[in-house]
Amino acid sequence: METQYFKNYSPALGRDMECKVYGHAGRPVLFIPCQDGRFFDFENFHLTDTWAPWVEAGKAMVFSIDTMDKETWSAQGDPYWRVRRHEQWMSYITDEMVPFMRAMVNDRNGWTGQPGVMAFGCSLGATHAANLFFRRPDLFDRVLALSGLYTGTYGFGDYSDELVYLNSLVDCMANMPADHPYIDLYNQKKGVICVGQGAWEQPETTRRLKEIFEQKGINIWVDLWGWDVNHDWPWWYKQTEYFLPYLLD
Repeated sequence: METQYFKNYSPALGRDMECKVYGHAGRPVLFIPCQDGRFFDFENFHLTDTWAPWVEAGKAMVFSIDTMDKETWSAQGDPYWRVRRHEQWMSYITDEMVPFMRAMVNDRNGWTGQPGVMAFGCSLGATHAANLFFRRPDLFDRVLALSGLYTGTYGFGDYSDELVYLNSLVDCMANMPADHPYIDLYNQKKGVICVGQGAWEQPETTRRLKEIFEQKGINIWVDLWGWDVNHDWPWWYKQTEYFLPYLLD
């Protein structure tokens, strides 16, 4: 598997950001590590093995980035500033990483257009991946979110403002008008939101999203797995293998 390492200065964050790229061709995939995770987690947690059939076949190039959770969702202190730091990280992804990803895959695939990006993550990485997909359907056309929590209260407690709201998917989607143009955009794309119901899982917000999507006619696949399915890597490997043929078709 072809692997590359990059370290670039991010104007949005005012610091260097590292990433690794896995693969030689195919759809661009943004991997967001679990809570407080680093860019090397895709490799260290053996997702390279799970993704190998698709990466080595030239169907996907995975870009694994750093989180900023230790300064934002996981941090203590003023939530006003923490959520604004999180938004700087979101701008880093949308304004810096996505163009970088598109340029690389366009060069590798010989595409003249700009393919959509797939967002992928587990646990808090799934929360971030889903927020990116639903907030920016102009950039993201696939999402695989495993075992996420889709409420801003997880990171910011009782504090709320317009930015926390934007990162609280159950609230944003519940209040989205039924005729919002984004709904048509979502239905032109593919997404999977999955959670187990076993140890350490918290499926309540996923169930709520399923209800909201059904009410609004949003055709995103929300799948609740069994009571034996835990919040842990062995199940995320199985879920990834199960859903990728649908998402990468």
